[in-house]
Amino acid sequence: MNEQTLNELKQALEQEKKILTEELKSFANPDKNVKGDWDARYQDMGNDWDANAQEVTEYATRVPLEHELETRLQEVNGAFEKITKNTYGLCEKCGAAIDIERLRANPSARTCIQHN
Repeated sequence: MNEQTLNELKQALEQEKKILTEELKSFANPDKNVKGDWDARYQDMGNDWDANAQEVTEYATRVPLEHELETRLQEVNGAFEKITKNTYGLCEKCGAAIDIERLRANPSARTCIQHN
């Protein structure tokens, strides 16, 4: 992979990381004890049963979204680690180079199309 392509993919990863982080920050907080983990915020319950029910419903929606975004952010961070180790763009299963078009579509791809 040439330097220009690598820089293009790094920029895509940086943009995705920024978007994921901002979205997570809108409804979750980073876990202070577990690196890379986020926790969806949960409002304190009051005396209004309707408001409490609404909060529980919203929280139930936020938790799976938080998990999905957190997982995606971990994949992006993993791609940055691979760049540092000069293993970026190599299939984790067979070691072959991942097609550039696949990396452009998903810069944090971990496997070639055959091992997807």
